Amino acid sequence: MKHLILVGACYLDTVLTVPHFPAEDSKLRATSLQVRRGGNCPNTLEVLAQLLAASPRASGQQPQQQQQQQQQQQQQGQSHEQTTAKPALHLVSCLPNARAASTRQILSSFGPEEGQGQGVGIDFSHCLFREEYDEPASSYIIRSAATGSRTIVNFNNLPEMTANEFEAIANRFTERGEECWWHFEGRIPETTLRCIRYLRQVSPASTVSVEVEKPNREGLAELAAESDVVFYSRSWAESQGYTDPEACLRGECLSSKAALMLCTWGAQGAGILSSRDGDYMHRPANPSGEDILVVDTIGAGDTFIAGILYGLICHADEWRREAKLAFAVELATKKVQREGFAGLTAT
Repeated sequence: MKHLILVGACYLDTVLTVPHFPAEDSKLRATSLQVRRGGNCPNTLEVLAQLLAASPRASGQQPQQQQQQQQQQQQQGQSHEQTTAKPALHLVSCLPNARAASTRQILSSFGPEEGQGQGVGIDFSHCLFREEYDEPASSYIIRSAATGSRTIVNFNNLPEMTANEFEAIANRFTERGEECWWHFEGRIPETTLRCIRYLRQVSPASTVSVEVEKPNREGLAELAAESDVVFYSRSWAESQGYTDPEACLRGECLSSKAALMLCTWGAQGAGILSSRDGDYMHRPANPSGEDILVVDTIGAGDTFIAGILYGLICHADEWRREAKLAFAVELATKKVQREGFAGLTAT
């Protein structure tokens, strides 16, 4: 069985929706308040768990349902051959001690039972529980109804994962000799680079993907150069002077060893580039051109990454490249039209 291990921070998000962004030293009444689990990798895992639970092998679809799904995939440019077995999902993140109420809240947020992600198990045994801490990393998000903007203030007092801690985790998977895909948030570039290089030494057959997101975070380009699949954000691309996804991917392709590179661009969709053949493809967020009602953009990028990972791992040979991109963009577009991540696989 393939293991998909996601390495990144886990937050408790407090989301305040306000009529407009408040001026400094002013008072404003929020129209709604939500407290929910956040973090790039946990969000991606929640979506992946839904996708795996909804797949024919996971959900026990009847042959007639499978045939209908296969016909739909064929119309979208996807083969109807048998899909790859679903991977086991794992999270590597720093959390408060296992007895803390916040930790229980975080773990239970993945499903009705602790450790369950909407019908597909997510393994939290490799998380780093900080015994001396009760409070989790936290994000306070002010979401403006007037503009749709979101302003985020983070606070994280938990000690970050060290390279030595990661090496111990990696060794557990190496000892099993099973196929692994490692995805990194790209949170602490210096540490992440050591982690990737360690994997190259002890598990050269592993696949490594990384997210290049924060514009002012030094060292992200070095991570991209060491990875097999790279996800670039629009904000990072624009900080480098790129004006569209294709320019970013073709520019970064010159210095990266990645076989596959992707760049999201908000309402304009996303692009994908294969460094092996130089072929670039773009998918708009809404091909019909009709306006969509944007409800919640928090986690749209995380949803896109989940869609791509699902396509690459579970439909590696069956779906063509453009089908994988279309699936991920459509999934992210569906996400921004709802609060949170629930029900993304519902028809």
